Amino acid sequence: MANNKKRNPSQQETDISSHDTLTEEQQLELLQKYDPESNTRNLTGFFKIIVFAGLLAFSLFQLYTSIGTQFTAYIQRSVHLGFALSLIFLLFPAVKKPGVKRNKVPFYDILLALLAVAVGLYWPLFYNDLVYRVGRVSEMDMFIGIVAILLTLEAARRAVGLPITIISVVFIIYAFFGRHFPGFLAHRGQDLESLVQLLFFTTDGILGTPISVSATFIFVFLLFGAFLVKTGVGNYFNDLAVVLAGRLTGGPAKVAIFSSALQGTISGSSVANVVGSGSYTIPMMKKLGYRKEFAGGVEAAASTGGQIMPPIMGAAAFLMVEFIGGVTYWEIAKAAAIPALLYFTGIWIMTHFEAKRVGLQGMSPEEMPDRKATLKKIYLLLPIVGIIVFLLLGVPTMKAALYGIVLTIVVSFFDKATRLGFKDIIEALVDGARTALAVAAATACAGIIVGVVVKTGLGLSLANGLVSAAGGNILLTLIFTMLAAIVLGMGSPTTANYVITSTIAAPAIILLLMGGEMGADTTVPVVIAISAHLFVFYFGIIADITPPVALAAFAASGISGGDPIKTGVNSAKLAIAAFIIPYMFVFNPALLMIDASLLEIVWVTFTAIVGMIAIGAGMIGYWYRKCYWIERIIIVATGLLLIFPETITDVVGLGMFALLLAIQLKTKDKNNKNKVAVAS
Repeated sequence: MANNKKRNPSQQETDISSHDTLTEEQQLELLQKYDPESNTRNLTGFFKIIVFAGLLAFSLFQLYTSIGTQFTAYIQRSVHLGFALSLIFLLFPAVKKPGVKRNKVPFYDILLALLAVAVGLYWPLFYNDLVYRVGRVSEMDMFIGIVAILLTLEAARRAVGLPITIISVVFIIYAFFGRHFPGFLAHRGQDLESLVQLLFFTTDGILGTPISVSATFIFVFLLFGAFLVKTGVGNYFNDLAVVLAGRLTGGPAKVAIFSSALQGTISGSSVANVVGSGSYTIPMMKKLGYRKEFAGGVEAAASTGGQIMPPIMGAAAFLMVEFIGGVTYWEIAKAAAIPALLYFTGIWIMTHFEAKRVGLQGMSPEEMPDRKATLKKIYLLLPIVGIIVFLLLGVPTMKAALYGIVLTIVVSFFDKATRLGFKDIIEALVDGARTALAVAAATACAGIIVGVVVKTGLGLSLANGLVSAAGGNILLTLIFTMLAAIVLGMGSPTTANYVITSTIAAPAIILLLMGGEMGADTTVPVVIAISAHLFVFYFGIIADITPPVALAAFAASGISGGDPIKTGVNSAKLAIAAFIIPYMFVFNPALLMIDASLLEIVWVTFTAIVGMIAIGAGMIGYWYRKCYWIERIIIVATGLLLIFPETITDVVGLGMFALLLAIQLKTKDKNNKNKVAVAS
């Protein structure tokens, strides 16, 4: 094996230095390269004070509206938008090239920030007049509305990236020129006045459901995450993961999986998750002997899985509650629990088999943190446990997040090292608001897409088109929807890609599961709605690790030094569960724990895990010994039989699994003896 070769001292020193954890500066450089949300100016002087005060005021406004009296929808959302847009233009440069000064704000961005303030204040200042003449747009309304649309698009480009901006522009063009589109895509088209009215003077556009969720649930949970980070919980996740998994076979890879699953409960970004935990875990994996691309793939796959990990799920769960309607946040989190468990189980199994194949052991005792000292700080997880308990007890979602913030502050006083002072609390409020800027821009831009879809009926038209292209076949429809979700999700953050995919792709699945009968007044059963929305959500998320646009994998390759495309291929292979699980819960909703008995849930989970073991062994090519190609094909087929939700396939699959396992156990010693004989 390569990791056992003798090396000269200078070579050894070079390799060891290459395994050092990334510095904060290196982490920031990676984030700015692959994560648009982190590519901000490093302001000094007057503008630094202005932005700091603006971010603090943003958080205080949001806390006031969540604790005290709610403003009307238009005022609440437009002020939220105004804060976000104005701060984005001060913080995010228009051009993100090396050598461009980042410590000053150019005059044109000052002008754009002032225009954003005017947009944010327009509804509060003229609320009565605007409500009184609803449906009629004045010249000033037209000017403000057009400015609001343009500012939203530009802010999303800077803070979120080009993909969502381009998609939004395409939808605006579609709204204008609908009569020129062919077939089922055709509609009568919109003029400028009606489009501006739709997008800024109704709650179906920029000020619609997506930004409503950003201005309420998402912001408070992002604040909760910022307070958790201030207590040092991120580093504690790493230490706890090492204590629990470090000594196991291929320990560092399992540490990455465990740590990333925990980080995912407070992180809203796959890339941020990769850089945060990967700068610690990837060097450990390389040091142990994992290939660069495999080490980066493990971290990218695990970090991306953080977005589907309850209870927070990258904030998309809150949007799901609003989009589906008639469901609680807890129902969404509960439905996502078993699929998330299967996802991480799949990655865990494959890293285990890879470690066995290569002959990698766990971490040495000298590399492990102090077990007692680490477990002594387990209280840092109490706020996360508290959030889950509050939700389980039926506490409203926003209140649960607020209680979580208070609990975090209280828990921080358990130890002097984690204690939050007044300065820490202020910094947490500022950090939370900074994190919310990109989310606000993404949801505002997504509102444009939703508004056009609602106005033109595109959602149902596309659903009919997809179903028709698939010939009414449910499996083909799911495959087409999967491809659409992956493409639409490329380069978009969690919240934005869910809004896009749920608006465009989910209706196709719902239409088919409803038997092709679906109108404006049709009530969609909860189990169908949740399975369809989770399906597109999953595939929108794994776009982050699906080449060619695999931002999480590219960020991981920046840490590992591996090839970005190969890292993406490895991460997609490790996350194979994410390509299978959505089909499982569409065909068998027992995995979502909806309308199913405990026995059904246990059985389908058991067969799925056994199936993942088989698929993992087949994909890696190692079980208790090296697997030959024909064995690998048979083992993967066995896993697919176990995963497919039918009694007959379960019975046949379990029988084949038992037979294959017996063959592996019977021949493993012989295989090892042959390897020793060849070596000698």
